[in-house]
Amino acid sequence: MRNIIGKYESSINALKLKERSLYYNTLILAEEGAGKTNLACKIRNYVIDSNVPTLYVDYADSNEEEIEERYKDEHFNYIRFDESETFKEEFNQLIAQRKHIYMAVNPNYFSNKRDIKSKLTQTLQTQELLDNYYYFFHDIKNLDGFYVKFEDFLLYMLGFLNLKKFGLTFLAQPHEVFENPQLKLLFTFLYLGKCSNLEYFNTAQLKTLQKNRFFHQYRTAHRTLLFNDIVSNTVKVNEYDVEE
Repeated sequence: MRNIIGKYESSINALKLKERSLYYNTLILAEEGAGKTNLACKIRNYVIDSNVPTLYVDYADSNEEEIEERYKDEHFNYIRFDESETFKEEFNQLIAQRKHIYMAVNPNYFSNKRDIKSKLTQTLQTQELLDNYYYFFHDIKNLDGFYVKFEDFLLYMLGFLNLKKFGLTFLAQPHEVFENPQLKLLFTFLYLGKCSNLEYFNTAQLKTLQKNRFFHQYRTAHRTLLFNDIVSNTVKVNEYDVEE
C-alpha cells in the first residue's frame, strides 16, 4: 500500500497515512507551485488502495487536457458538471459502478442564496456519494471571487461533513477565511506550504519552504474532554512516481 508519503525533516521517521486518514479531514494550503496537487495525489493513492472510491472536484473547471498527468491513471474518469439530464445519467452510472471520478466544475453553479440549494450542492450531497466516497475539493485560483459567490462556505462545510461517512481533502491557496477558528476545527490534518503573506499564518517557516515541503499539523486521537493536542512537524513529501 502506498501509505508512506514522505519523511519528517527533524527525524528519520517516515510520514505515513493510516486508516484514520480516511475518516478525518485534511486541509492543504500553499502558494501555486508548492506541491499541493502532488500531496493530494499521494492521499488519493492511499484512499484508492483502501478500496474507497474517490470524487475529485476541480473548481478550476479544467478541460481534460489541462489536468496533470499524475491523475490520468487507470482510475481516472473525467466528467464536467452541468445541469443536464445527460450529465446526471452519466454521473449516476459512474457512482453505481463505484468508479473514481474527476469532475470539473464551474463554481458559478453554486447558489449565492443561503435558503436555496443549487443542483451542484444537491449532486454533491447524493446519498450514494455521502455513504461511499472520499471527496477532494480543489479550490479555484480566484479565492475572493469563490467565497463571495459561495457566501455560506463555513455553514455548508459544517453541515456537509456531518452527512459524510468518510473524510475529505480540501486544497486551496492561502486566504484569510482559513484563519476562522471554527473552520480550522473541521480539519484534523493541516498541511501548510509556502505562504508569502504572513498575515494569514503566524510562522516564519512558511516563507522559506521549498517545493513539496509542508508544515504538517495533526490533532492527536487521545480521548479527552478538551480539544486534543496539535503536533507539528516539517515534512518533505515524496515526488509522485507513476510506477509507485
